[in-house]
Amino acid sequence: MSTDFQFSVNSTRFDEHYVPAGNTRLTTNFANLARGARRQENLRNTLKMIDNRFNALAHWDNPNGDRYSVELEIVSVDIGLTGQAADQCLPLIELLKTNIIDRHKNAKIDGVVGNSFSSYVRDYDFSVRLLEHNQHQSEFSVPEGFGELHGQLFKHFVSSSAYREHFKKPPLICLSVSHTKTYQRTDNVHPVLGVEYRQDEHSLTDAYFSKMGLSVRYFMPANSVAPLAFYCAGDLLADYSDLELIS
Repeated sequence: MSTDFQFSVNSTRFDEHYVPAGNTRLTTNFANLARGARRQENLRNTLKMIDNRFNALAHWDNPNGDRYSVELEIVSVDIGLTGQAADQCLPLIELLKTNIIDRHKNAKIDGVVGNSFSSYVRDYDFSVRLLEHNQHQSEFSVPEGFGELHGQLFKHFVSSSAYREHFKKPPLICLSVSHTKTYQRTDNVHPVLGVEYRQDEHSLTDAYFSKMGLSVRYFMPANSVAPLAFYCAGDLLADYSDLELIS
């Protein structure tokens, strides 16, 4: 793939005053919370729920369950050709960046970038290309090269100077697991992420994310109802601190 691309990275604070931008995907969860008559109440409740969940998992040295709060930024990435004007670039992906506030130390700690993940190319692949490919077919299949363009664009962004200027570590993406697969409990228990699960057959999402250079592990944190899929390019448990994993 040509390297004559440039990326622009912009962030928007996700708080009770958040208003979706005009080009934000309509189905994005955080944008849906910020619409309607009860938008501010919905946002406050969501942020409170996030703080409560973070403190429940980060329970050490936290007797009152109120040591931490989480600040969220919506990171929007546009792509264009080198030298192209910013208003001519195209929206590529949106991610969430977490920042952890330690009230005991009066300190701000970097969380992870990734978390929820939205992508316009991925939307097209799954909602248009995949559906068209399987029309009038007796058995489900994926088109040749499915996910390769998206994977190359994602890897190119992560290796770019724009990414390095804004973020210290590679992205870590967390999604709900596929409900069509069976996950087997293992004996491995992480102090933060909980019980690890495995499955022999990866989902279509797992295969798609592998084209982005990301491998998957499945964990179910305490008081969760199902495992979560964690996608990263390195060593999930060694490359990120416990607080980063909670975030």
